Amino acid sequence: MDELTLSVVGIDFPNADRSKSNRRMELLVCAPGEPVELRRESKNPHDANAVAVFSARGVQVGYVSAERAPLIGRRMQQEEHAVVFQALVGSMGYVRIRFGGGVPALPDLVEGELAARSRGRAAPFDPDAFYPDPEGPEWGA
Repeated sequence: MDELTLSVVGIDFPNADRSKSNRRMELLVCAPGEPVELRRESKNPHDANAVAVFSARGVQVGYVSAERAPLIGRRMQQEEHAVVFQALVGSMGYVRIRFGGGVPALPDLVEGELAARSRGRAAPFDPDAFYPDPEGPEWGA
């Protein structure tokens, strides 16, 4: 079992659906820990390794970064996995994936932010306090 944080890119592009749904707006209504779905798009004309990210309401919110998509797509085919929304920070969305069963654990920063919001307060934003998982050879790309 292992977990990692994935960046969600393309959040400011409109979706191709009839309503031109807004990806950023959908991310704003996602709650930390809410399930999200990853879908491989092998017929994507720009990237055959593309992995799209969809909210629990079925609205596309972006894509897994091109650097991570080949590895994530392969592992999704081979292993049981679960994915949850982690955070929206500036122009990037983040999801947390866990391979091998179980639900991904959110980093403490997100859980602390969630606790502050449940008390009706916004947690102070500290851009230096949010660190996605470090690059490592075990995750490839």
